[in-house]
Amino acid sequence: MQQPDSRNSSAQELLETNRRYYDSLWSGASLVEPQRFNTWPLIQSLLPSCILRLEIAPGLRPRLPLHGTQFVDVSGPAIAKLRERGASAAVGLVSALPFADRTFDLVCALDIVEHVDDDASALAEIVRVAKSDAVILISVPLHPERWNGFDDFVGHRRRYEPSRLRTMLGEHGLRVERSAVFGMQPRSSKLLDLGTWWLTHHRDRALWWYNKVFMPIGLKLQKKLELGDGLMDISNIDEILMVCRRNPD
Repeated sequence: MQQPDSRNSSAQELLETNRRYYDSLWSGASLVEPQRFNTWPLIQSLLPSCILRLEIAPGLRPRLPLHGTQFVDVSGPAIAKLRERGASAAVGLVSALPFADRTFDLVCALDIVEHVDDDASALAEIVRVAKSDAVILISVPLHPERWNGFDDFVGHRRRYEPSRLRTMLGEHGLRVERSAVFGMQPRSSKLLDLGTWWLTHHRDRALWWYNKVFMPIGLKLQKKLELGDGLMDISNIDEILMVCRRNPD
Protein backbone atom coordinates (compact mmCIF):
# COMPACT_ATOMS: atom_id res chain seq x y z
CA MET A 1 0.00 0.00 0.00
CA GLN A 2 1.48 3.34 -1.03
CA GLN A 3 1.23 6.16 1.47
CA PRO A 4 -0.62 9.18 -0.01
CA ASP A 5 1.36 12.38 -0.45
CA SER A 6 0.30 14.61 2.45
CA ARG A 7 1.34 17.70 0.50
CA ASN A 8 -1.73 17.17 -1.70
CA SER A 9 -4.24 16.52 1.10
CA SER A 10 -6.99 18.96 1.99
CA ALA A 11 -6.72 20.83 5.29
CA GLN A 12 -9.32 18.55 6.93
CA GLU A 13 -7.69 15.39 5.57
CA LEU A 14 -4.33 16.57 6.89
CA LEU A 15 -5.79 17.25 10.34
CA GLU A 16 -7.39 13.80 10.45
CA THR A 17 -4.15 12.16 9.31
CA ASN A 18 -2.29 13.86 12.15
CA ARG A 19 -4.98 13.06 14.70
CA ARG A 20 -5.14 9.36 13.76
CA TYR A 21 -1.38 8.95 13.76
CA TYR A 22 -0.78 10.66 17.10
CA ASP A 23 -3.81 9.17 18.85
CA SER A 24 -2.46 5.74 17.90
CA LEU A 25 1.11 6.65 18.89
CA TRP A 26 0.28 8.13 22.28
CA SER A 27 -2.34 5.52 23.22
CA GLY A 28 0.42 2.97 23.70
CA ALA A 29 3.15 5.30 24.97
CA SER A 30 4.36 6.52 28.34
CA LEU A 31 5.19 10.14 29.05
CA VAL A 32 8.88 11.03 28.81
CA GLU A 33 9.97 13.64 31.34
CA PRO A 34 11.30 16.94 29.91
CA GLN A 35 14.54 16.49 31.86
CA ARG A 36 15.48 13.52 29.65
CA PHE A 37 15.77 15.57 26.45
CA ASN A 38 18.79 17.50 25.25
CA THR A 39 16.65 20.64 25.25
CA TRP A 40 16.47 20.66 29.07
CA PRO A 41 19.60 22.83 29.73
CA LEU A 42 18.15 25.45 27.37
CA ILE A 43 14.75 25.28 29.06
CA GLN A 44 16.32 25.57 32.51
CA SER A 45 18.13 28.73 31.46
CA LEU A 46 14.83 30.31 30.35
CA LEU A 47 12.63 29.37 33.32
CA PRO A 48 13.65 32.14 35.77
CA SER A 49 12.46 34.89 33.44
CA CYS A 50 9.55 32.97 31.85
CA ILE A 51 6.86 32.50 34.48
CA LEU A 52 3.85 32.04 32.18
CA ARG A 53 4.53 29.21 29.73
CA LEU A 54 2.71 27.45 26.89
CA GLU A 55 3.71 24.32 24.99
CA ILE A 56 1.81 23.48 21.81
CA ALA A 57 1.46 19.89 20.55
CA PRO A 58 3.89 18.21 22.96
CA GLY A 59 2.21 14.81 22.75
CA LEU A 60 3.87 12.73 25.47
CA ARG A 61 7.27 14.30 24.80
CA PRO A 62 6.94 17.68 26.57
CA ARG A 63 10.02 19.87 26.73
CA LEU A 64 8.68 22.37 29.29
CA PRO A 65 8.07 21.47 32.97
CA LEU A 66 4.84 19.59 33.61
CA HIS A 67 3.90 21.86 36.49
CA GLY A 68 3.46 25.55 35.78
CA THR A 69 3.07 25.09 32.02
CA GLN A 70 -0.13 25.15 29.96
CA PHE A 71 -0.25 22.41 27.30
CA VAL A 72 -2.42 22.23 24.17
CA ASP A 73 -2.56 19.21 21.86
CA VAL A 74 -4.87 17.76 19.20
CA SER A 75 -4.58 14.24 20.67
CA GLY A 76 -7.09 13.26 23.32
CA PRO A 77 -4.97 10.33 24.63
CA ALA A 78 -1.97 12.64 25.07
CA ILE A 79 -4.04 15.22 26.94
CA ALA A 80 -5.49 12.55 29.24
CA LYS A 81 -2.04 11.24 30.15
CA LEU A 82 -0.65 14.75 30.73
CA ARG A 83 -3.54 15.45 33.09
CA GLU A 84 -2.88 12.18 34.92
CA ARG A 85 0.57 13.56 35.71
CA GLY A 86 -0.89 16.77 37.10
CA ALA A 87 -0.31 18.97 34.07
CA SER A 88 -2.73 21.66 32.91
CA ALA A 89 -3.68 20.47 29.44
CA ALA A 90 -6.47 21.05 26.93
CA VAL A 91 -7.41 19.71 23.51
CA GLY A 92 -6.88 22.42 20.91
CA LEU A 93 -5.29 23.46 17.64
CA VAL A 94 -2.32 25.70 16.99
CA SER A 95 -4.50 27.58 14.50
CA ALA A 96 -7.04 28.53 17.21
CA LEU A 97 -5.32 28.81 20.58
CA PRO A 98 -7.81 29.37 23.45
CA PHE A 99 -5.83 32.13 25.15
CA ALA A 100 -5.90 35.91 25.26
CA ASP A 101 -3.41 38.08 23.40
CA ARG A 102 0.03 38.52 24.99
CA THR A 103 -0.45 35.96 27.75
CA PHE A 104 2.81 33.98 27.82
CA ASP A 105 6.47 34.73 28.49
CA LEU A 106 7.57 31.53 26.74
CA VAL A 107 5.85 29.63 23.93
CA CYS A 108 7.23 26.29 22.77
CA ALA A 109 6.07 24.97 19.38
CA LEU A 110 8.37 22.14 18.28
CA ASP A 111 7.57 20.10 15.17
CA ILE A 112 4.13 21.60 14.64
CA VAL A 113 3.89 24.36 11.99
CA GLU A 114 5.02 21.94 9.26
CA HIS A 115 1.93 19.83 10.03
CA VAL A 116 -0.75 22.43 9.39
CA ASP A 117 -2.26 23.59 6.12
CA ASP A 118 -1.99 27.32 6.86
CA ASP A 119 1.36 27.78 8.58
CA ALA A 120 1.13 31.58 8.38
CA SER A 121 -2.06 31.56 10.46
CA ALA A 122 -0.55 29.07 12.90
CA LEU A 123 2.54 31.20 13.39
CA ALA A 124 0.37 34.30 13.77
CA GLU A 125 -1.51 32.52 16.59
CA ILE A 126 1.75 31.56 18.29
CA VAL A 127 2.93 35.16 18.15
CA ARG A 128 -0.46 36.51 19.22
CA VAL A 129 -0.46 34.72 22.57
CA ALA A 130 3.17 35.67 23.29
CA LYS A 131 3.94 38.76 25.31
CA SER A 132 5.96 41.55 23.79
CA ASP A 133 9.61 40.44 23.96
CA ALA A 134 8.56 36.84 24.78
CA VAL A 135 10.75 33.86 23.91
CA ILE A 136 9.34 31.52 21.24
CA LEU A 137 10.92 28.13 20.57
CA ILE A 138 10.23 26.73 17.10
CA SER A 139 11.60 23.74 15.22
CA VAL A 140 10.93 22.81 11.59
CA PRO A 141 12.22 20.30 9.00
CA LEU A 142 14.16 21.75 6.09
CA HIS A 143 14.67 21.27 2.34
CA PRO A 144 11.69 20.05 0.27
CA GLU A 145 14.03 17.94 -1.85
CA ARG A 146 14.61 15.73 1.20
CA TRP A 147 10.93 14.79 1.39
CA ASN A 148 10.46 11.09 2.16
CA GLY A 149 7.81 8.55 3.09
CA PHE A 150 8.11 9.37 6.76
CA ASP A 151 7.03 12.97 6.07
CA ASP A 152 3.88 11.60 4.46
CA PHE A 153 3.21 9.10 7.21
CA VAL A 154 3.41 11.56 10.11
CA GLY A 155 1.29 14.15 8.29
CA HIS A 156 3.78 16.83 7.30
CA ARG A 157 2.44 19.43 4.92
CA ARG A 158 5.86 20.80 4.00
CA ARG A 159 9.57 21.09 4.55
CA TYR A 160 10.97 24.60 4.50
CA GLU A 161 13.24 26.27 2.02
CA PRO A 162 15.81 28.28 4.01
CA SER A 163 14.89 31.52 2.24
CA ARG A 164 11.17 30.98 2.87
CA LEU A 165 11.83 30.27 6.55
CA ARG A 166 13.75 33.53 6.99
CA THR A 167 11.02 35.51 5.24
CA MET A 168 8.24 33.90 7.27
CA LEU A 169 9.91 34.65 10.60
CA GLY A 170 10.50 38.26 9.62
CA GLU A 171 6.90 38.71 8.48
CA HIS A 172 5.72 37.66 11.95
CA GLY A 173 8.09 39.95 13.83
CA LEU A 174 10.43 37.25 15.06
CA ARG A 175 14.18 37.44 15.27
CA VAL A 176 16.35 34.36 15.81
CA GLU A 177 18.66 34.81 18.78
CA ARG A 178 20.12 31.28 18.76
CA SER A 179 19.71 28.08 16.78
CA ALA A 180 20.88 24.46 16.70
CA VAL A 181 20.66 21.27 14.69
CA PHE A 182 17.64 19.39 16.00
CA GLY A 183 15.64 16.18 15.69
CA MET A 184 15.97 12.46 16.36
CA GLN A 185 15.23 11.25 12.83
CA PRO A 186 17.64 8.54 11.56
CA ARG A 187 20.09 9.70 8.91
CA SER A 188 19.68 6.55 6.82
CA SER A 189 16.98 6.85 4.16
CA LYS A 190 16.77 3.05 3.98
CA LEU A 191 16.10 2.86 7.72
CA LEU A 192 13.39 5.51 7.36
CA ASP A 193 11.80 3.61 4.48
CA LEU A 194 11.87 0.38 6.50
CA GLY A 195 10.29 2.07 9.52
CA THR A 196 7.59 3.63 7.36
CA TRP A 197 6.83 0.24 5.77
CA TRP A 198 6.39 -1.35 9.20
CA LEU A 199 4.22 1.53 10.39
CA THR A 200 2.04 1.18 7.30
CA HIS A 201 1.68 -2.61 7.30
CA HIS A 202 2.16 -3.59 10.95
CA ARG A 203 1.26 -0.45 12.87
CA ASP A 204 0.67 -1.94 16.33
CA ARG A 205 3.89 -3.93 16.32
CA ALA A 206 5.91 -1.03 14.89
CA LEU A 207 4.55 1.40 17.51
CA TRP A 208 5.39 -1.06 20.28
CA TRP A 209 8.99 -1.26 19.08
CA TYR A 210 9.16 2.53 18.72
CA ASN A 211 7.81 3.26 22.21
CA LYS A 212 9.55 0.40 24.06
CA VAL A 213 12.88 0.10 22.23
CA PHE A 214 13.81 2.79 19.73
CA MET A 215 12.67 5.81 21.75
CA PRO A 216 14.68 4.80 24.87
CA ILE A 217 17.74 4.12 22.69
CA GLY A 218 17.28 7.45 20.94
CA LEU A 219 17.17 9.27 24.28
CA LYS A 220 20.45 7.67 25.34
CA LEU A 221 22.12 8.54 22.03
CA GLN A 222 21.08 12.19 22.01
CA LYS A 223 23.86 14.64 21.34
CA LYS A 224 24.29 17.80 23.35
CA LEU A 225 22.29 20.67 21.86
CA GLU A 226 24.93 22.98 20.36
CA LEU A 227 23.37 26.44 20.20
CA GLY A 228 24.99 29.16 18.14
CA ASP A 229 24.19 32.85 17.77
CA GLY A 230 21.55 33.90 15.28
CA LEU A 231 20.27 31.70 12.46
CA MET A 232 22.92 29.11 11.66
CA ASP A 233 23.89 27.95 8.19
CA ILE A 234 20.98 25.67 7.33
CA SER A 235 22.06 24.70 3.82
CA ASN A 236 22.91 21.13 4.82
CA ILE A 237 20.89 20.22 7.91
CA ASP A 238 17.62 18.33 8.14
CA GLU A 239 15.87 20.12 11.02
CA ILE A 240 16.52 23.25 13.05
CA LEU A 241 15.57 24.48 16.51
CA MET A 242 15.33 28.26 16.82
CA VAL A 243 15.24 30.37 19.95
CA CYS A 244 13.24 33.37 18.74
CA ARG A 245 12.34 36.62 20.40
CA ARG A 246 9.21 38.49 19.59
CA ASN A 247 10.13 42.01 18.56
CA PRO A 248 8.80 44.62 21.02
CA ASP A 249 5.76 46.43 19.71
